[in-house]
Amino acid sequence: MTTACVPLELMALTKTFPTPSGPVVAIEDVNAHVDEGEFVCILGHSGCGKSTVLSIVAGLQAATRGAVAIDGRIVEGPGTDRALVFQAPCLLPWLTARENVVLAVASRSPASTSAQRRSEANRYLALVGVDDAADQWPSELSPGTQQCVSLARALALEPRFLLLDEPFSTLDSLTRFGLQDTLLHVWDRDRAMVVMVTHDIDEALYLADRVMLMTDGPAARIGDILSVPFPRPRERAAVLEHAQFYDYRCRIIDFLERHARQSRVAP
Repeated sequence: MTTACVPLELMALTKTFPTPSGPVVAIEDVNAHVDEGEFVCILGHSGCGKSTVLSIVAGLQAATRGAVAIDGRIVEGPGTDRALVFQAPCLLPWLTARENVVLAVASRSPASTSAQRRSEANRYLALVGVDDAADQWPSELSPGTQQCVSLARALALEPRFLLLDEPFSTLDSLTRFGLQDTLLHVWDRDRAMVVMVTHDIDEALYLADRVMLMTDGPAARIGDILSVPFPRPRERAAVLEHAQFYDYRCRIIDFLERHARQSRVAP
């Protein structure tokens, strides 16, 4: 039975994939929830099933067992209430930056005029700080700017849930830090619920209200959940200087090392 008291609920999610040597359980009995206005990071080693969980939440994959519920209603497929930003920008190369965002505006507001869509697209590009690139093709943009356009396109849907699949992992450190700050600024403005997959400990602690730690696969699950104590609005220097930052960082490292060891010795 589902409950309507939480906006997003993951209920015993299990996903099994067929392989030549037989079925493999990627994730098993993943239980979690996201509260209104919350920023949650799912963190774990590469290949532990983080993206699988996010894909099921997005409605792009079906769970083998279990379910995802939004306000108590079972998710049965994708919807405009959820916007997904991938690791790679995934912009349509034959459209300009603005035209990529216009697609999202048109999807959200099909009755809008061309001028309204263009104005809205400009607004979201400005929100993430790349409005000067509106008329450029994706091939002309740096990877960081492309990802900003992808974020603007997702935000233009005005989703209730913003789903981020390691969106900054391929970028250099300075670009990544800048986009993290941009994301926090946008989130603080709109407070859409965010579920972000990452394997970067510092990124999770800087951005999230809670960090959900996944064990290694196969049959990965959420092994621990940490509530992040740093006050908002956040500044990077203040977080790094917080008395509990390195305690929390060590707790996460200990968890990851412990479960990595367990997966290596598992039969």
